[in-house]
Amino acid sequence: MRSALIPSLVSILLIAGCAGGPGSRAVVERAGSDLLKLRAGPGLDYRINLGLPDGTALTRHHCVTEVGQLWCRVSLRDAPGVTGYVSADYLSGS
Repeated sequence: MRSALIPSLVSILLIAGCAGGPGSRAVVERAGSDLLKLRAGPGLDYRINLGLPDGTALTRHHCVTEVGQLWCRVSLRDAPGVTGYVSADYLSGS
């Protein structure tokens, strides 16, 4: 009974972490002066394509978990051809 509960809770947390689902709006927050790194893939080992300042408007496409960290594939709302992955910790729905 207990072993069935854990996967259910993990699924709920992952879905909540990517609230709004594919195509939802998001905004970069708490990146500070370091800028949020838009990466080629979901993880710190991927190439940095761009630095995004706080307030950057994004479209969230989907999220994945890599090494315990939730990463979302996003595109710039003003330039939809610019895509990559960012840590979900720095996104807020808007």
